[in-house]
Amino acid sequence: MNNLNEILEKASKEHWAVGHFNVSNLEQLRAIMEAAKELKAPIMIGLSEGERKAVGLKQAVALVKAFQEEYGLPVFLNPDHSKSVELAKQAFDAGFDSVHIDLSKLSLAENIKGTKEVVDYVRAKNSEISIEGELGYLRGESKIQREIIEIKSEDLTKSEEAAEFVQKTGITRFAGAYGNIHGIAANEPKLDIERIRAIRKILPENVSLVLHGGSGIPDKQIKEAIAAGINNIHINTEIRVAYIEALRKSLAENPDETVPYKITPQAIEAVKQKVEEKLKLFNSVNRV
Repeated sequence: MNNLNEILEKASKEHWAVGHFNVSNLEQLRAIMEAAKELKAPIMIGLSEGERKAVGLKQAVALVKAFQEEYGLPVFLNPDHSKSVELAKQAFDAGFDSVHIDLSKLSLAENIKGTKEVVDYVRAKNSEISIEGELGYLRGESKIQREIIEIKSEDLTKSEEAAEFVQKTGITRFAGAYGNIHGIAANEPKLDIERIRAIRKILPENVSLVLHGGSGIPDKQIKEAIAAGINNIHINTEIRVAYIEALRKSLAENPDETVPYKITPQAIEAVKQKVEEKLKLFNSVNRV
């Protein structure tokens, strides 16, 4: 299994991005893995705190490990947006391949302190684990939101603070706020590409730039973000929407069906197609 930090560094140098896709059940995971296998792309599988409660920490680890072994793909399990030091440590101790500690709602000093605690804890046991920290405020939730979400300038990450944060914590993945939001809003996101470029320039080369809230961002902006230095992109809401819309259609077309695995193939296929579309957009095809 390749090292995630090495894959991300390669992506940065070659101007492509590793896709990070969230799951909350086996059908979504299978769909994502099928897409990655067909397109020969390294991927990250993410579970938010809510998704971890639904699936289970040990269960998620076992499922992803089974696909790793069967498909022979570089796939890395990540505890997406761990909002406390304890939950980040729990995921690592359960066997996750990567760690994401998100204390971005705290002050810079408190964020640095908590993030460094996680880094020190993880590195003491495994020096090769890729660890992500987050700085800046991302509005929204991972769902379709009917209202317009206004992003304020103070929400966005400042390059000088990003440099201080990375230097003092020792993280290898940096997630910032560049005009991206969680979920899909009524208004189209507008990424600050120059801000991404400035942050990329000020951070060490071995630190990856992560874009959260990739759902709903126009393809042109995604390509510009990758060109500016983004090499890890998170997709969740578009996965959920593809899955649920196809599942509703399948249920409507087969009202008398009671066998779950006869209802879900359409949903699996819809998620697979969405992931393939994103992997092609991220230029991560044939990277294995």
